[in-house]
Amino acid sequence: AGRKIVTVSSRPTKMAKLIEIGTKIIAVGRNYASHAKELGNAVPKEPLLFLKPTSSYLANGGTIEIPPPSLSLHHEVELAVVICKKARDVPQSKAMDYVGGYALALDMTARDLQSAAKAAGLPWTLAKGQDTFTPISSMLPTSAVPDPDNLELWLKVDGEIRQKGSTKDMIFKIPFLISHISTFMTLFEGDVILTGTPEGVGPVKAGQKITCGITGLLDDVHFNVEQRKRPESS
Repeated sequence: AGRKIVTVSSRPTKMAKLIEIGTKIIAVGRNYASHAKELGNAVPKEPLLFLKPTSSYLANGGTIEIPPPSLSLHHEVELAVVICKKARDVPQSKAMDYVGGYALALDMTARDLQSAAKAAGLPWTLAKGQDTFTPISSMLPTSAVPDPDNLELWLKVDGEIRQKGSTKDMIFKIPFLISHISTFMTLFEGDVILTGTPEGVGPVKAGQKITCGITGLLDDVHFNVEQRKRPESS
């Protein structure tokens, strides 16, 4: 209560900085038990991590592209943690010192490509890392987010609520994730951690509009969905 809702479109975009200096997007899979169960996956005992390229970023108001030959592009709304300085072997007790801010992001997933990759024991790169597959808001400063462990994330498609969940239900909390990830790979300023999605993921189709937000903080994050048009071969 009493928190100011930030109008993303009125804030200077941080997209250029994320793309210019951020080296990677580290995503955490199955970090909400309800989401793991809705897809028939076991709840992990340690974080399930995968990487997304920074070329997959899409600024607020942009158009998400459904790439051929995918027939099933799913939305996954997530809290994004933006790293502010080099982090390696960070103890949990110091982890929040490395957080420069937060954003709302979508981990768009070509579910059919992911299912095929999982069945074959292959990486999820094509299912998760294509252009426009990481739509993201501009960054909220840490001062605007006093309790990142108690944020309500929501997502609507054409005005219909699809996802609503709280970060309090994350299996692995932000300090643990930063500490854990930094023992395997160095995090740099501008790197982003996607902390997982609550239940309610589902498909979107060309012509639909996604709106999403963080209750009390962000309420005007939106993206259109269209079919990607590839150049005709000569």
